[in-house]
Amino acid sequence: MADGKDDPAVFTSTSLPSDPRLLATVTNAYLGTRVYRDILHVNGVYNGAVGDTHRADIPSPVNVRMMVPGADSLAETFTLNTRTGTFSHVLQSTDYTATHQIYAHHSLVHLMAFSITIQRSAHTTQPITVQLQTPFVPKSRDLDLNQGPDFQGAHYVYGKTLVPEVEGGPRPTVHMLWTPVPQDVTLRGEERERSWEFLTAVAESEEEVKRSYSKGLALIAVGSLHSSHAHAWTMLWRGCCIDLDGPLPLRQALYGCLYYLLSTIPPRGNLGFLFHGISPGGLSNGTQGEDYWGHIFWDQDTWMFPNILLFYPEAARAILEYRIRMLEGALHNAQEQGYKGAKFPWESAATGREVCPEEIYGAQEIHVTGDVLMAFEQYYCTTQDQKLFREDGGWELVGAVAQYWCSRMVWSEEEQCYHIKGVMPPDEYHYRVDNSVYTNAVAQRSLNFAADVARDFLIPVPEEWVDCAKKVKVPFDAEKKYHPEYDGYSPGEPVKQADVVLLGFPLMHPMSSEVRRNDLEMYEPVTEMDGPAMTWSMFAVGWLELKEVQRAQSQLNKCFSNITEPFKIWVENSDGSGAVNFLTGMGGFLQAVLFGYTGFRITKTSLRFNPAFPDDINKLKVTGVSYFGNKLKFTITKEEIRIKVTESPQDPPASPLEAVLEESGQQFPLCEG
Repeated sequence: MADGKDDPAVFTSTSLPSDPRLLATVTNAYLGTRVYRDILHVNGVYNGAVGDTHRADIPSPVNVRMMVPGADSLAETFTLNTRTGTFSHVLQSTDYTATHQIYAHHSLVHLMAFSITIQRSAHTTQPITVQLQTPFVPKSRDLDLNQGPDFQGAHYVYGKTLVPEVEGGPRPTVHMLWTPVPQDVTLRGEERERSWEFLTAVAESEEEVKRSYSKGLALIAVGSLHSSHAHAWTMLWRGCCIDLDGPLPLRQALYGCLYYLLSTIPPRGNLGFLFHGISPGGLSNGTQGEDYWGHIFWDQDTWMFPNILLFYPEAARAILEYRIRMLEGALHNAQEQGYKGAKFPWESAATGREVCPEEIYGAQEIHVTGDVLMAFEQYYCTTQDQKLFREDGGWELVGAVAQYWCSRMVWSEEEQCYHIKGVMPPDEYHYRVDNSVYTNAVAQRSLNFAADVARDFLIPVPEEWVDCAKKVKVPFDAEKKYHPEYDGYSPGEPVKQADVVLLGFPLMHPMSSEVRRNDLEMYEPVTEMDGPAMTWSMFAVGWLELKEVQRAQSQLNKCFSNITEPFKIWVENSDGSGAVNFLTGMGGFLQAVLFGYTGFRITKTSLRFNPAFPDDINKLKVTGVSYFGNKLKFTITKEEIRIKVTESPQDPPASPLEAVLEESGQQFPLCEG
């Protein structure tokens, strides 16, 4: 197992990719970088005004490369171990092994660290010296950095970002402490093995950065800095895992996707910092001009969120809390365009104001507002967490979104229904269209959810919400029995990415199997082959719903051209263009397994499942599914489904969990163990 050859969670190579964008990332919820990169980023720290705002570049003290000059016949390996969230570089000769480990501490999120370990393997007494190449310079184009006094042997810099997102907006201060890195380290003749540990702490206050650095030093002193990080990852994997008895590339892809997505989520318990959401390329990317500059899109709410929710509702809540904190910006966006309520930005950063550099998307790609609310709905149905809505701002957000959709609709006398005009659908090849079927359906769903919550809370439901939901146009061609993408769409017109197929999942818009099939068959051949990576996952889910497993698999297999070697980093487009470490594509891929193979569907009253998977998969195990405070383990084979309750809530709900067979109505009570 140790060499990673048979372990689907360990990715090992004897060389690095020629494109540095494809190097492994080491991130936690607060800090992130790519290995061997000269900058790191901090959650929520942006520099630049509106259209220029981007993740602030912070110089990275962990950008260190280990070398042994003049040594012949060194075996070299680079490994990403997703089980421990650690990247390692190993140099091996007949006399010794030198190991360099890099990681972003999962539970102590203000810390990044690396270590160098030299271990003798032969009975030599020669000193062994390893060089450390570090191009680190404590300067940044985004921060006004000042040098402070050393602290417990660490160097110290601090500084504010240069330009706020909006006038008078926040300009956070970043504080950084780091262990100075020597040019080389030497294992003396009498020593068998020795490790050197190097620590970097980053925070937004002097008090926090010093506290975190001291905590890191204390763990180093007792030899448990890395083991405490690895333990946090062990607990993370214990709480959530998807494994299957099937092809190795599929298993590796699943571990890779889960690792990169889990790297972004807050650890359990008290955060001690405000979580600022997940951008398409994560914290390792997002400098100016790269990976959408670290902005937050629907990618978070539609593509990543459902996977996180199913395993870690606490982390899902932190994502929703980010949206609640951005509500003021969303209210401003709607008002600026002449509408009521809250319009979430196409691209969001520190304030919730629209920060998309190109006006057309911010003005027209309004489905994002419904996508945000769908995440709130899924969370509500899965957790029944009323506190988020009653006390923590959720209800204000829900009501403001409903108000926006009502103000965005116009009544058509001719068709006797409401229209939403002049939008860009998810398919960005088309713009200024009327009645995008996805946009209108997601608006309808927003209004229905808002009314449901109001009823649950005994709040009077505004008639306008009910009227608009009931009478909004959702384009449908009754003759051809399919959904046109928008008013005037002609069959055969090219489509950039998954759009109409999203009606079936995740929207679960009511339709017959015949219509679902027609939508898939209409749009599959005209969808851009090299388009964004999440597209084919949604076609796969559609075919799995219809039990066409081989057809589904051929769609899912297209995703593999977006996965790069050796560290399973995803690229947005299969030609290598677009964002890298493309978490959106990974989120779609995970949904194809987590909601496709299992058939999981989150509804108002239940978590439904209806499995279907291809011939080369014999068994699927999903561990850690969260529902109403319970943790469930599903083991699915072609013959049977086993459900085990591994944890129950401390305050059990009035009605205990039960599994119900839909066809017969037979009920099976589920209790812990």
